Amino acid sequence: MEFLTDLWKFLMQRKKFWLIPIIFVLLLLGVLLVIGGGTGLAPFIYTLF
Repeated sequence: MEFLTDLWKFLMQRKKFWLIPIIFVLLLLGVLLVIGGGTGLAPFIYTLF
């Protein structure tokens, strides 16, 4: 959890607000890969791409 707080402080201090959407999309793709890799939802997720 310390990593996330440090990342947030860095983004706010350095005014790197343009990184927030990039990080969000990467996290979303990571969650889709984890969910789609081992569950019955895989065929539905793969049709999105």
